Parts: sequence; structure tokens; C-alpha cells
Amino acid sequence: MTTDALTALTSALPPASWSRDADEIAPHARDWRGRVQGDTPLLLKPGNTQEVSRILGICHDRRIAVLPQGGNTGLVGGSTPKGEVLISLKRMNAIRAVDPANDSLTCEAGAILETVQTAAREAGRLFPLSLGAQGSAMIGGLISTNAGGVHVLRYGMMRELVLGLEAVLPGGRVVSDLAGLRKDNTGYDLKQLFIGAEGTLGVVTGATLKLFARPASTAVAVAAVADPAAAVELLSLMKEQTGGVCAFELMPRIGLDLVVAHVPGSRHPLGREADWCVLIEVSSGEPDRAGLLMEHALENAFERGLVSDAVIAQSEAQAAEFWRLRESIPEGEKAHGKAAKHDVSVPVSRMAAFMAEAAGLAETELEDAMVIAFGHVGDGNVHFNIARRTPGAGDDFLAQAAPVTARLYDLVDRHNGSISAEHGIGTIKQSEFLQRKPLEVELMRAIKGVIDPHAIMNPRVLLG
Repeated sequence: MTTDALTALTSALPPASWSRDADEIAPHARDWRGRVQGDTPLLLKPGNTQEVSRILGICHDRRIAVLPQGGNTGLVGGSTPKGEVLISLKRMNAIRAVDPANDSLTCEAGAILETVQTAAREAGRLFPLSLGAQGSAMIGGLISTNAGGVHVLRYGMMRELVLGLEAVLPGGRVVSDLAGLRKDNTGYDLKQLFIGAEGTLGVVTGATLKLFARPASTAVAVAAVADPAAAVELLSLMKEQTGGVCAFELMPRIGLDLVVAHVPGSRHPLGREADWCVLIEVSSGEPDRAGLLMEHALENAFERGLVSDAVIAQSEAQAAEFWRLRESIPEGEKAHGKAAKHDVSVPVSRMAAFMAEAAGLAETELEDAMVIAFGHVGDGNVHFNIARRTPGAGDDFLAQAAPVTARLYDLVDRHNGSISAEHGIGTIKQSEFLQRKPLEVELMRAIKGVIDPHAIMNPRVLLG
């Protein structure tokens, strides 16, 4: 980038809205996993939508590549700069309005997910998106990656939770509809273009989000099942007999063993260790009802031979302990060594068959392979990770696993699945995406060409 271009950007903004300080830039230039190291000549920190508009106007006119960044919690290399100007939305973090009667909340893109959850709770409402990085993930990034999390089964992906959007287009124009309408049949639903676009069409600066009534009671349990097929069958039973399953998470024994070994204070949730466990969350609009529904459904599951052991949390603290075990699997896995990670989805009905075939593939093709498969049975999303049984695997193992990844994605295709369930494409999955979705990529590039004709928005990400 030329000195003139840098001067044009910095002179158009107040001093608080930009930085070239290496220490301030450093945490923005490395991905959350620590696998991708980037660089940027300029960190921009706009304080309002008008400043974002000014930035994109200058970048459009001067053909300056731009990378928008939220909380930098992405997992596919899509938010790490490689020479682009970096726009951080961290200063645009206000909750603009909460409307309990409309069950909606309007906030800026830099608002932290946990802050939004708290604002909804204080208004007597629930914002249901929940994931491990909720203390640092920002709403704009969650929208741009169509985040999922653990409650998709009941409430849907981020796409289903956005009622309105404000975004700045390349060139500086602002498209904004934050009214929070549930019915608006006036042509194309343009906000959907920006949800999941990974910052390739513009910068999301604000959103109106969908809120829900808070459950009057919630129950959390861990149950031992024989295998993933039994877990899928148990899911159907729980949905039929409770009518309120919010989350249904699969946890393998090997994953829990790693948590117990590497995360202080952790212990197996059942008296005897099981090869497979599921974490179940049920809610109800009636006080104390969720626990009764959970107990009744698990009794029936025992009678049908679907469950061999189970425990229902007796307090909020114990429920949080169960959830901490599930959410700590990536931490335990990381402490063991590097793993080839695959965030994939298949129809729920095919999940057990896919996992069995994928495990056979990994164990046949990779010496000393250890499969750690866990995740969201309720929506067909499995985090199918392959590590070495011997601790301390490094980049050499990831290189050895690369051919297996390609074959595993072939298996995903055969099961009518997706190679990216909730993490996005970024740069890490880009080549596989371009190869497997040629028509879809062609259409997406045509849309991008209209909105971003100079291809300044996140040019290395998603579409390449």
C-alpha cells in the first residue's frame, strides 16, 4: 500500500479510529488457534457507521483490499489479514435498543455475544445463540459466518436469528433495515446475502436480533449410549416425549478422557465410564416441568435399552459442570497434540453410518490414528477430528492427514452432507469448496461482481 493511500485513510479519521502500533496490531494479526500469522499496514477502528462508510469509500476508489474482523475467534483462517487493511469493529459495541414487546434487540456489530445475552436476560428475554467463544465473539462476525453453536436444534443458526441488518457496501453506501419486522414481503431478502458471506460483500455494522421468552425451567442430563446409532434413536425419543429438546451433544469417551487428563477440576460425569455419552438439555415454559419431562423420557429410554446409565443435574452448578465437559473437549484435544479437524454435517439419519465409515477410513489410512468425533447430533453436525494416539503430534501429522481429509470430504458428499457445517470456508477450506461447488461458486462470484466490482472485500477468503 502506498504512503498516499495510508495518508488518505488516516487523515479521514480521528486519531482514536486507527493505529499503526505493532503491539496493538499483533493480537489482530494471528488467528485464534495460533496456526495463521498475518500482517497489516493499518488497523482501522471505526467508532460509527459513518466512519466505516468513509473508509470503504476511500478503499473502493483507491482499490485497497479490506479485511473486516470481529472477535477474531474464527477457525478457518478467514479473519487473519495478509497485507489487507484491517477493520476491527471492536469500538462499535453498543446495544442500541431492546424491544421486549417485539422480542427483538438491536446492537452494533462489535457487541460481544455474552453482552447481548445479558441484555436480553435483563429484559426478561432469551437470545439463544450459545457457543464456546461467547465471551469474545462479536455479533458482526457471528453474522458473517452464520454461526451455529449448541442450540441450533431448537432455535436455528444465526441466519434464523437476524431480523434486520445494517451493512456498508464497497464504495461507502449504507444498506439498512433494522425495523425488526417478521413479515416484509417486498422482494429479495437482501440481508441474507451478508449472512455467511464472510465479509466478502461489505461490512456488517449493526443488526436487529430475534429474542425469545425465557424458559421457566431447564433440565440438563448426561446419558450413556452404546454408539452413535443409539444416540440418534434416543434423540427421536427425547423430542417426541419432551417437546422441548434444546441441545443434544455427542461426547466420546476418548474426548472426555482428554478433558479429564488436561483440564483441571474435570471428572467423568457418570459413575462408570462409557464409550459414548450424550448431553441433553430440555426446557419448558412451566416451572419444574423440564425436570419431570427429562426424567420420564429417560425412564422410557432405559426400558427400551437405549440408555445404560444417566444422571440429571441437580443444580445449575452441576448443569454448568456438564456443559463445561462438553465445551472443554477442544481444549483437551489441543493439549494432547495437533489434530486434523473437520467441521462437517450430514442428515441426522445418516450420522451414525457416516461416522462409522469415516472412522474406518482414518484408522486404515493413518498409522496410530485416534478419532475424536463429537458435536451436535441434533442438527447433524459432527466435529470429526483425527489425532495421534501418541501425544505431541505436530504439523507433520497434519501433512500426513491431508489426503485423508480429501477422501473424508468425498464421503461427506456421498452422504449428502456439507464440508462446512458452522465454521465457514475462510482460506483453509477454500480449495475443497471451489472444487466441489462449481455452479454455486459461479453464482456467488456473479453476485460479488455486482456489489464489489473491484474485489476489495476480503479478496482471499471464500471465493478466492
